Amino acid sequence: MVSDFKPIEHAQVQWQAGTPVAPEFDDGYFSHGQGPAESQAVFIHGNRLPERFAALPEHGLFVIGETGFGTGLNMLLTARLFTETAPKSARLHVVSVEKYPLKPADLNTALSQWPELAAWSRTLLSQYPPAVPGFHRIRLAERIDLTLMLGEAESMWRQHPGGIDAWFLDGFAPDRNPDMWNVDVFKRLAEKSRPGATLASFTVAGHVRRGLQAAGFSLERKPGFGHKRHRLEGVWPGPHSAQMFHRGTALVAGAGLAGATTARALAERGWQVTVIERKAIASGASGNRAGVVYTTPSAHATAQNRYYQSSYLHALRFLHRHEIEHLGIGRLNGVIQHLSDAHLQKKLPLAMDRGYWPESILKRLDHERVELTGGGYLQPALWCRHLLDHPSIEVRNGDVLDWAEHGLKLMDGQVLQADHTVACVSGHARAFTGLEWLPLKMIRGQVSYCAATGQSTNWSQAECHRGYLTPAIDGLHCIGATFNLHEHDPGANPADDRTNLNQLKRNLPERWDQLGGDAIAVTGRRVGFRCQSSDYLPLAGAMIDADGQEHAGHWLNLAHGSRGITGTPLCAEWIADRISGLPVSVDNEMQRALEPKRFIERQQRRRKQKKSGASRN
Repeated sequence: MVSDFKPIEHAQVQWQAGTPVAPEFDDGYFSHGQGPAESQAVFIHGNRLPERFAALPEHGLFVIGETGFGTGLNMLLTARLFTETAPKSARLHVVSVEKYPLKPADLNTALSQWPELAAWSRTLLSQYPPAVPGFHRIRLAERIDLTLMLGEAESMWRQHPGGIDAWFLDGFAPDRNPDMWNVDVFKRLAEKSRPGATLASFTVAGHVRRGLQAAGFSLERKPGFGHKRHRLEGVWPGPHSAQMFHRGTALVAGAGLAGATTARALAERGWQVTVIERKAIASGASGNRAGVVYTTPSAHATAQNRYYQSSYLHALRFLHRHEIEHLGIGRLNGVIQHLSDAHLQKKLPLAMDRGYWPESILKRLDHERVELTGGGYLQPALWCRHLLDHPSIEVRNGDVLDWAEHGLKLMDGQVLQADHTVACVSGHARAFTGLEWLPLKMIRGQVSYCAATGQSTNWSQAECHRGYLTPAIDGLHCIGATFNLHEHDPGANPADDRTNLNQLKRNLPERWDQLGGDAIAVTGRRVGFRCQSSDYLPLAGAMIDADGQEHAGHWLNLAHGSRGITGTPLCAEWIADRISGLPVSVDNEMQRALEPKRFIERQQRRRKQKKSGASRN
């Protein structure tokens, strides 16, 4: 099966009198000197957006689909219009695809021509993704989001659930870019359109009109812009009604990384959230002094590997948006990955050579080291407290016993009710009714806290090998961590400190020596239990019991293993979008890989195959 997710190449741009031109297509990204006016006439007014935005109801949602992101001009103009005309409670979501994204420098040069859009441009540039295939969520404003899909138009739209109210059919001219304007793409647009969805395009080429009409759109020629005689407007059959997004009350069980990110994602979408925590914020595996923001690159675009990459890039955008360096709780100044075994020595260079990990995010330093250039480290407990510090979030102490029909049961007999509940309780989820089947394992880990020395004080980057080493925080380095599936004692063990230090000595002997060698001062340690699923991916999605029955209003976000800092922002925002009825930032293939029901479906397939085999015999 051919993957929809292929390596991405940046656009090669030539500049002609200030206008970016793609030599491969011999076409410009916009009309010289008339870019904003052309976008306004063709796409914004062609879809009647001013009046449609103004007519949105309270808590209305409008979703725009675009077939060529280019410089982002259409999107920025639309975002500005929405801010000026839509009700303050409404939300806008733009979903755009681009096969050849501009390099950041070229995008900056293009956008600098329109100072009236500077505020929007800065936000876009600050979150603009690297050339990596798949979905990238960008928060343009509190109520305006962009999902930028990098890849082939038909492939990316196949991976998107749809729900589009208006289409911007943009791209280079059909005779120069036929892959964008073909029957398969038109069918996909029809499939993703809501009743009454409109479309607008600068082209009226005959095969484009015939293809769109064959797909089911009604079309009309309109006077063109500038030197073009005509443009195209269309509509998908059926009466159009406004989409509405949901708000209400939510309960989140657990105040670790998964719970804190989930609560924050819901609160930012207008929900009133109550977080129930048995002990204190980040008192479980999320409570280490420091954690590393990293992932493991791969050369293969499986759903699992793409999740590791997508969640990492999403986490970096999320952390930057929350300004963790300004808060003083971490730094995103790169992570050094040492190729400390034969597996990594083969895997990481191959990831770079295959094109899935461009140099902008994974850089070879020498034959023994690479750098994850955007990664870093932070203090998880302070991060959780920051996320939970929101006027729509209340944190309450309580020991969650089980689900209730519309909420949660506590050990003291209380039943708390809400519109939705999300269990972020690690392996404790198996104690909930209907979840005994969850394929989870708890892996004990101990991290050692070692006193900084004169030589180590100035270390600035986190380093990973078979374990990890962080810069000093309040005079202590974190060295870890052990990985023990069969040990269940929560008490600290001095032997585990020796394991951590021996691993550091074996893989990073220079660092071990600079910390004091055999005289390294271990001043503390901490034990936590990582929750991991049998296929190493988190369980994020609707709660499902062993019989394959989904339970409305109940959700899971757990089993992030040792990647909690990296994985929880993407999973939290995906769940919050689904609960809220908003467009999601995870492609269909990745959704299936994350949903808890994947395990039930695998069991059902195995039983069916076994039964089929027995019947043949």
